[in-house]
Amino acid sequence: MRAAPLAYRTAMMRTLMIGSVVAACLSASLSAQQAKKPSPDAYAATEIGGHYVGADPVYLGGKWIEISYGGPIKRGRDLWGSGQSYGKMLDNGAPVWRAGADVSTYLMTQATLVINGTRIEPGGYSLFIDLAPDTWTLIVSNWQPQRFFNPNNRDQLWGAFGYTPAKDVVRAQMVKSTLPFSMDQLTWSFIDMSDKGGRLAIMWDKVMATVPFTVAE
Repeated sequence: MRAAPLAYRTAMMRTLMIGSVVAACLSASLSAQQAKKPSPDAYAATEIGGHYVGADPVYLGGKWIEISYGGPIKRGRDLWGSGQSYGKMLDNGAPVWRAGADVSTYLMTQATLVINGTRIEPGGYSLFIDLAPDTWTLIVSNWQPQRFFNPNNRDQLWGAFGYTPAKDVVRAQMVKSTLPFSMDQLTWSFIDMSDKGGRLAIMWDKVMATVPFTVAE
């Protein structure tokens, strides 16, 4: 039996190689999808003060205020509960809600903020929410977060597990309102912003809760 022509064999080898590459890419894509966290890392930021400089503008002199958190997705769940069970699913056995998922929700500010009459000096703070059916209370705390869960680390928190009020900087009652739509992913945001302040807002499902803050002179 005669061997296949060289051109034919070359084409077949090229086809097999392309097929292998495509299969490898599909496998890597599927693996990446499967490895994605159920609650992706999320981030909110604003900048106050400052100004643009130059024809190719560069923004100078501003101060950043940022919130990093895990962004859980609703996935059809009853998030809040009712009666004695209100907030228990989200607390997940912790004394308060981490106001996100996995890692502690973390506020980083280059500006001095004032919340409920208390100065929040530049630096990093964890944020929690004490959930009750009629009243949500924002907690700004000096507890620092664990980047990865370590049950032996008593000096930093994973989420809200191990939280105590001993390091609270301020507590502030939140203003709750009903959204005209449902937010599928928990979202922190800065709203009604000016150089003098604004509001911290958390939105999930049809609930928005906010706390006003000002920027100290």
